[in-house]
Amino acid sequence: MAKILVEDREENTRVPFLRGILIRSLQDAGVPFDAAYELATETRHNLGNTLVISTQDLRQKVLDLLLKKRFGKDVITRYKKQEANLAVKVEQRNGQITPFSRLEYQHCLETIGLASEEANDIVATIYKHLIDRRIEMMTSRHLAELTYRYLRQSSELGPAVAHRWLVWRDFVASGRPLIFLIGGTAGCGKSTIATMLANRLDIVRTQSTDMLREVMRIMMPKELVPVLHTSSFAAWTAVPGSLETGSNVVSDTLLVNGYRSQADLLAVAIEAVVQRALRERVSVILEGVHIHPAFVEKLSREKDAVVMPIMLGVLKRKQLQQRIRGRGSDAPQRRSDRYLKHFDEIWRLQSYLLSEADRANIPIVVNSDRDKVFREIMRITIETLARNFDNTPQAVFA
Repeated sequence: MAKILVEDREENTRVPFLRGILIRSLQDAGVPFDAAYELATETRHNLGNTLVISTQDLRQKVLDLLLKKRFGKDVITRYKKQEANLAVKVEQRNGQITPFSRLEYQHCLETIGLASEEANDIVATIYKHLIDRRIEMMTSRHLAELTYRYLRQSSELGPAVAHRWLVWRDFVASGRPLIFLIGGTAGCGKSTIATMLANRLDIVRTQSTDMLREVMRIMMPKELVPVLHTSSFAAWTAVPGSLETGSNVVSDTLLVNGYRSQADLLAVAIEAVVQRALRERVSVILEGVHIHPAFVEKLSREKDAVVMPIMLGVLKRKQLQQRIRGRGSDAPQRRSDRYLKHFDEIWRLQSYLLSEADRANIPIVVNSDRDKVFREIMRITIETLARNFDNTPQAVFA
C-alpha cells in the first residue's frame, strides 16, 4: 500500500499519514481505544491509493465516519474543536514555558506507581478538560492541582493514589537529593533497573560498584590485596587458608566471609560517592553486588536527603540461570559461562543477601518484570517519603 502524505496548506508542509496519531486524536475526543483503532484502520482503507490529502479533507473523512458510526454529539464536538490545533503550554515554577506533552506527563504519573494504562487514562481525562475549556496556557501548579483532583475522583484509583501524587509533588518541589542503593547478586538485573530509574526520573549520575572495584584494582595490585581481584562469588579463594580445606565445595561461611572481605573494601569508595552526592545535593543511583545491608545500616543519614536501599532478587533458579545466560549473549565480554560454572555460589550468595536485607528491613523487590519493578520501587520510595509528610493539598500547590 502506497504511503499517503497529509498536507497542511497553511504551514506548507507534508507529513506521512500515521494511524497511531489518528487513534490518539480520536481517543482525545472520547472514542474508546478499540473503536478508535477500527476507525483509523477504516480511514486508511478508504483513502485507497491516494498520495496526498489535505488536513481539512482528512478531518472531514474522519467526521463522516464518526457520524456514520453514530457516535454521540459530545465526541463529534470535541473532535471538531481539535481542528483549531489547540497547543497547551505550561508555565513552570522558574518561569520557563514548555508545551504540554501527553507522553511526558504519562511518564510523570507512572513515577507514583501507576500502570501505563492507568496513567494514560488520567492524561486523556486531563487533556479533554483542557480541550473542552480551550485552555492554552496554565501554570504547573494548576496542572498538578488538576491532576490531584482527577486522581482523587477516579473510581479505580481514588484518594490513596491522589495522596501518593501529593507526596511526590512535595518532594520534587523540595529539591532534596534522592540516593538509590540497588543491591543484588550477579544476573538479577541491577544495571537494567538502575538505567531505567535514571531515565524515568531524569537522574544523570549513576555508578556501579563493579566500576569502583576496577579503579581500586589499578590502585591496589593483586599481590597486595588479592581478594579485590576476584569476582564477589569467588572472593573466598583469596581468603588466607581457604584453599587448604581440600574440598571442591565451598562452605556458606567461607563464601560469605570472602564476599564480606571484598564488600568491606568497596564500602569506602561507595560511601565517598554517596557523601559527594549529599554535599552537592544531587541525586545518584548506585548499583552492585557490594551494596551490603550492613553498609546501608552504617551509612550516615542526612535529614535533607532521601536514601533508598533496594535489594533485587530472582527467586527461581532456572530464571536466574536464563538471565545470566542471556546477558552473556547480549554482552559477550561478560563471559556467562564463567558465571554459570559458579552458579551454585551465586545462588547461595543471593540467599545470604536476601536474608540480610530482610533482617535489616531493607525492601526486597522480586525482578520478574521491569515495569512492575519500577512501579514497586516508586511505591516503596513514596511510602518512605510519606512517613514525614504532613502537608495539605493547599500547602503543596501553593
